[in-house]
Amino acid sequence: MGRMEFLAMRTDPATADLINSDINELKVAAKRLFNDASKLGGLGFGTSFLKWVASFAAIYLLILDRTNWRTNMLTSLLVPYIFFSLPAALFNLLRGEVGKWIAFIAVVLRLFFPRHFPDWLEMPGSLILLLVVAPNFFAHTLRDSWVSILICLFIGCYLLQEHIRASGGFRNSFTQSHGISNTLGIIFLIVYPVWALVLHFI
Repeated sequence: MGRMEFLAMRTDPATADLINSDINELKVAAKRLFNDASKLGGLGFGTSFLKWVASFAAIYLLILDRTNWRTNMLTSLLVPYIFFSLPAALFNLLRGEVGKWIAFIAVVLRLFFPRHFPDWLEMPGSLILLLVVAPNFFAHTLRDSWVSILICLFIGCYLLQEHIRASGGFRNSFTQSHGISNTLGIIFLIVYPVWALVLHFI
């Protein structure tokens, strides 16, 4: 009897109509949000979106390198890239009390429990320490200028050419295991600074 009620409820046309109308309202709301954001932000919205994408691509590549994508490239350059490209909301969160606690725990683990501190945590620990202890000249003055964008561009170009060279060519960089995700991640590292520099000098 309970099974029949369940089946009857699932095939009820009134319920399906309600769900369809809710989905249509969500679509309309999403379109309005996109239109309003593009009107308000314009090119600046694209820059901040690309900044988020580039930061997460750098974090993804850093995690990937520390876990299963061992290369001879200087992937430690991703740490200053993340430092300079991290969106302001995340940067301020990690530079505040949250970052201080994370850095404190990382230092204590590294000093007193070195066997329990895995190798793959070295770079993220360095990033947190850099975020917390960087002087204001780097954290605010340099980070908010076009110099930081230029540094990000140089890091992205260097990593892309090293990745292509290690893969044996541009075409091969897409055909190896994890090739597409790695190459696209590195390309995202270049797209943000190029876009930001073009907008800065226009």
